[in-house]
Amino acid sequence: HIWSSACEAGELGAKATQSMIALRGRAARLGERSLGHIDPGAASAVVILKAMRETFDGTASR
Repeated sequence: HIWSSACEAGELGAKATQSMIALRGRAARLGERSLGHIDPGAASAVVILKAMRETFDGTASR
């Protein structure tokens, strides 16, 4: 399913941010200390994708 694929890709992308130094946003002031942490924006995007998957697949709790 397309939403499951999108969620998987989002999770992989979010995990990939652990090896990146933040250059923009609030985390940019942390510099190299941001290494090893998942970007909060990427993590939020995964939460949104999962909510969309649940909504459109009809698995959302009401």
